[in-house]
Amino acid sequence: MWKMARSERKPRAYLCRRFTENVEAALKQRYDLSVNENDRILSPDEVESRAQGAQVLFASATEQITESVLRRLSPTLRYVATLSVGYDHIDMHAARTLGIGVLHTPDVLSDACAEVAMMLMLNACRRAYEADRMVRSGNWTGWGPTQLLGIGLKGKRLVVFGMGRIGRQIAVRAQAFGMEIHYHNRRPLPAGQASGAIYHADLDEALLAADVLVIAAPGSPQLKGVINARRIALLPPRAILVNISRGDLVEDAALINALTAGRLFAAGLDVFANEPDIDARYRGLDNVFLSPHIGSATEETRDAMGWLLIDGLDALYQGRTPDNLLTPFHSRAYETTQ
Repeated sequence: MWKMARSERKPRAYLCRRFTENVEAALKQRYDLSVNENDRILSPDEVESRAQGAQVLFASATEQITESVLRRLSPTLRYVATLSVGYDHIDMHAARTLGIGVLHTPDVLSDACAEVAMMLMLNACRRAYEADRMVRSGNWTGWGPTQLLGIGLKGKRLVVFGMGRIGRQIAVRAQAFGMEIHYHNRRPLPAGQASGAIYHADLDEALLAADVLVIAAPGSPQLKGVINARRIALLPPRAILVNISRGDLVEDAALINALTAGRLFAAGLDVFANEPDIDARYRGLDNVFLSPHIGSATEETRDAMGWLLIDGLDALYQGRTPDNLLTPFHSRAYETTQ
């Protein structure tokens, strides 16, 4: 923990969303902290007005830290610390131009996100939404030989789109279920990291092999709509699609049409375009399992993410450069998810 001289005042900081109790307690020890008490998502204008005078802005993926936000908080603002691996919600060009450091939280959420990917995969394959509803509604009349037949994982080909740290943890878990692992990246993994997974340099080629497709690629403008109607048509009949990355990588209309027509067996989605205002048609589909962006939502992981930001800022105030400080020459968020 960094220490100040007795006469020094704590740096002012603004917390855009509520963090875990342990992390908030540590922040209050270090900073003159103002908090968004009701935890609702703030617009850029609200962030600008509430964070005036702050040296540190604690954000998350739900806030759009635009050029306007950064310029209006500059030159007082020194650091933006985002509780996320991705940083596409922050105008990095503006931050660099204004000399504002940006910290993020790589490396500590891979296990939690991989667990949610497996949860979505299993629930989609085994028709969990329909099963849960049947029991809760009182409409279950007892076991039947053909009741709610799903798809087993053993022997199926899993394609991981984005074989970074999270993707590799998904692959490890899927191998334990007897799945054959394929992946698509911009480049192949070193031999020691691939663990026998089959590399596809071309995304279209990879999709042809995907009994189950898990999207774990990074969110970026270049990938928006990358899984469109043409690419969904490349998947084998009755394939499963799982998305834990960003909602806008998938074209909603194309996915909904494929699920409605039975072209895909099912989907499992933890992320959506325009969250939380998702395409309402998803709610009417029995063959899609929906969860509210809970990939890293374990107590252990959210504590670890918060402490990574705290430790990074402590290092900066001590004159050291932490590994989770983003610079123009070191974009580790992309390495983490891709």
